[in-house]
Amino acid sequence: MSNSNLFLYIGKPVKNEYGRIIGKIGSFALTPSGKFDAVYVEFGDGQFTKQPMESLRFNGAEITFITKIKSQSGALCDQIPLIWRKDQALRDLLEKKKITPEVFQDMHNSFTNVLSSLKRDAQEIVNDATEEIERCKDEITSLSYAIANLEIEHEIGKVDEESYKNAFVTLQEALRRATSEKTDYELTKSKISSVLLGDNQDALQRSKVYAEQVNNAAQKLPEPPVVVYVKEPGKVGI
Repeated sequence: MSNSNLFLYIGKPVKNEYGRIIGKIGSFALTPSGKFDAVYVEFGDGQFTKQPMESLRFNGAEITFITKIKSQSGALCDQIPLIWRKDQALRDLLEKKKITPEVFQDMHNSFTNVLSSLKRDAQEIVNDATEEIERCKDEITSLSYAIANLEIEHEIGKVDEESYKNAFVTLQEALRRATSEKTDYELTKSKISSVLLGDNQDALQRSKVYAEQVNNAAQKLPEPPVVVYVKEPGKVGI
């Protein structure tokens, strides 16, 4: 997309992945060479925030904001298991004596550091998803009460038919979006949690294997010699 076309989006509404309008385009940040580097979004509360270009999707007249939860969760679900497999392959190479212990330790430490960083990012995603799920639950509850009150007022004749239909459609659409968001966040949280749980189980399994190896090695050690002291006749003591 050309630079001139992107500037035409200034002032246009920005929606999230579920069609909810969350703000509008304020401006763009460009590098000295003229490449689009970031976009300034004015959210519903009037706050301007600088977002990376990767966070937005421009499709015709539609501008969609991709949240950190959505943009990072997929990558983390791929990267964390990949680092596990690489570390396990490294262990196998050490056992087969294809690499030295020094090389193993250096690369193992590198994988461990990367994995720790990815796990911290994954936990942040889980926490953010949990907050969004609770927000969606509150919104669903509020919308349900709003619909119930609308039905009551319509039933007793306080709301005319046309107003009732328009309000009902609006509330139902909002309820559908909130439910869809909640389901999506729950799925994302479940996937990330499963990845983190798999890591904990994998670490536990490695600890068990190590303990078994130590135990087996101990069982293979020769029995300590039995020393028998014989008391000679006529002597006192051992």
